Amino acid sequence: MDHPRKRRERNLTTVVEFILLGFSNLPNFQSFLFCIFLIIYMSILIGNGLIILLTRVSRVLHTPMYFFLGNFSFLEICYTSVTLPNMLTNLWTHERNISFLACAIQLCFLLLLGGTECLLLAVMAYDRYMAICKPLYYPIIMNHKVCVQLVVGSWTTGIPVMIGQTYQIFSLPFCDSNELNHVFCDIPPLLKLACSDTSVVQLSVYVVAMLFGMIPFILIIRSYVEIIITILKLPSNAGKQKAFSTCSSHLIVVVLFFGSAIITYSRPKSKNSGGTGKMLSLFYTIVTPMFNPMIYSLRNKDVIDALKKILPK
Repeated sequence: MDHPRKRRERNLTTVVEFILLGFSNLPNFQSFLFCIFLIIYMSILIGNGLIILLTRVSRVLHTPMYFFLGNFSFLEICYTSVTLPNMLTNLWTHERNISFLACAIQLCFLLLLGGTECLLLAVMAYDRYMAICKPLYYPIIMNHKVCVQLVVGSWTTGIPVMIGQTYQIFSLPFCDSNELNHVFCDIPPLLKLACSDTSVVQLSVYVVAMLFGMIPFILIIRSYVEIIITILKLPSNAGKQKAFSTCSSHLIVVVLFFGSAIITYSRPKSKNSGGTGKMLSLFYTIVTPMFNPMIYSLRNKDVIDALKKILPK
């Protein structure tokens, strides 16, 4: 009789590709899901593309708030383009395999852009804090040079950390199965396939999640506490309503993105059921980018006015 350790070592084969199970449990709905995700992807590209165009061509929107919004919309297009085209291909061709390298690249960009989104949302909260709580200093502090530096910092800060995180995860030995019960390469399903102790990797994942997720989230909450206190002190109801309207759109996006992302990455490995994990990951990678243009355009008079000017009469 084989010793369990020897049997485990024999099963430890080099994984050259993964199988993304995705929605394979719904064979009769592949075409329907393809159409749904295609419509979602097109709406993300068109909606966020329109926001980028408006913030570039409309002089009214040449302010720090809309400069950050334009960058955020570009980020949302990049973020969804990491996962959605591959998901659409898998649904159309029914071929669910993804190479080891492609999976690593997908995860790396997913982590990098996700970290950038957290930081950029914190920067946008800081911008609203300065505009409402420090209006006299706002034009001086939030000048164009500072805005560019904040955006560049958001995009580049996480690069070495996320590359290191990806390398650490894909250095783990994978055995027995190469089937990822997920729609794209993500940390929780990958750790489930690892056949060695993942406690060190899980610890580093929580540390990175704290640095790029929880800390920006806490800073956003702190900014909004100060903003709400300042708004409540305003004498006129009209002033209060205007101040709240400039913040509410950003706050909705923050709740949608951080809420689903925090639940996904804070759940223990043992409780990371495939179905729930898929739904939560779709929420912060697809649903938020889809609703972003609608949230900002429907709740923002300046954006609506700018849109009316460029649309044909």
